[in-house]
Amino acid sequence: MIGLRVVELANIGPSAHAAMVLADLGADVVRVQRPDLLPDDHTCAEHLHRGKRVVEVDLKDSRGAADVLALASGADVLVEGFRPGVVERLGLGPAIVLEHVPSLVYARVTGWGQDGPRADKAGHDINFIAPTGILHSIGRGEERPVPPLNVVAGFAGGSMFMVTGILSALWERQRSGLGQVVDVSAAEGAAVLTQHAWSMRGQGSWSDERGANLVDGSCPFWDTYECSDGHYMAVGAFEPQFYDRLIAVLGLDPNTLPDRNDRSRWPELRVLLAARFTTRSRAEWAAAFSDVDACVTPVSSFAEAPTDPHFSTRGSFVEIDGVVQPMPAPRFSRTPPSTPTSPPREAADLDRVWV
Repeated sequence: MIGLRVVELANIGPSAHAAMVLADLGADVVRVQRPDLLPDDHTCAEHLHRGKRVVEVDLKDSRGAADVLALASGADVLVEGFRPGVVERLGLGPAIVLEHVPSLVYARVTGWGQDGPRADKAGHDINFIAPTGILHSIGRGEERPVPPLNVVAGFAGGSMFMVTGILSALWERQRSGLGQVVDVSAAEGAAVLTQHAWSMRGQGSWSDERGANLVDGSCPFWDTYECSDGHYMAVGAFEPQFYDRLIAVLGLDPNTLPDRNDRSRWPELRVLLAARFTTRSRAEWAAAFSDVDACVTPVSSFAEAPTDPHFSTRGSFVEIDGVVQPMPAPRFSRTPPSTPTSPPREAADLDRVWV
């Protein structure tokens, strides 16, 4: 994406993350934010802003909109993540901006989208996935739904679909020469992520009952198991060949185990697997499975993830200004992304941004 110019109207969450991903992949991202928000020597920087530049503009000032329009005139993309109507009141809605810069891709992300009964309602990731069926489906059958961090809607359904939409609009612009508005709904993006579940449901192989499906923890060979040291191993031995290797490494006799295809005996099988995992530590089980293709891996914390042998070999994590974080993804054969630069602590000269 070297050469791509992006204007980001400062906000939190999905729009900031999408702009970060674009910067990671080589785009020149300029974040427009209110004055006096840059971190000083005593303030921690927000590493969602790695690889970006910052200009300071007061959008409530009469000159603010004109400054952003001038900046946008030299850009390919503008991203914003405000509630519907906010940027319009600031004089920077898509109708005005695209009239000024017809070739611009104007990407906007909200929880619910730009229209509909909930469009102007506040919400967070947990709210955006609640009506989609996703939240209902996560958790043990006898327990309440479990929030899956804030990554499913905000960052997967929101920011990553924003990046996808931007790239699609840029591709179309090569033919038409025109920009357009990309309306990203984090809730709708999250719903698209569950297409496999919808497909299974259409085939009659997915139940709306929580904890009753193959990949929601009800299956004993698709679950996590506690080890002797209180840490966990993740088991995804769904296919027969992986299951057979799982049983072999655990040292269990397959002839004495319940039939894995008999769901009525899954609780019994789970007890046997759980008992076996408690006989060794996570490190011991990780070593036992390290050379076996059985879909069994140790469950790591964020603190442990960078030292995982696979990630450390590939250099998947990096430390920037004392903050450990993931390296850019994906990888490219000819134009690999460089290590991101630190989040900015000084504002760029607005008049010389694209010079």
